[in-house]
Amino acid sequence: MGIRRSSRNRWIFGVCGGIAHRFGWNPLVVRLVTVLLAIFIPGFSLIPVAILYVILGYLLPESAEY
Repeated sequence: MGIRRSSRNRWIFGVCGGIAHRFGWNPLVVRLVTVLLAIFIPGFSLIPVAILYVILGYLLPESAEY
């Protein structure tokens, strides 16, 4: 099964919650790592991460289960 957006564990689109569920990780940790990468890693800035998040939010199907 592929990655799906979470319908229950979401703050905006549920992308981080879906990734966390797929790999068995804590959703808060996935969100924190995403934000820290966007802020502190050169070349991995906030704008491309935000654009990628929105694109994934529209492309990934939403899960009815989680």
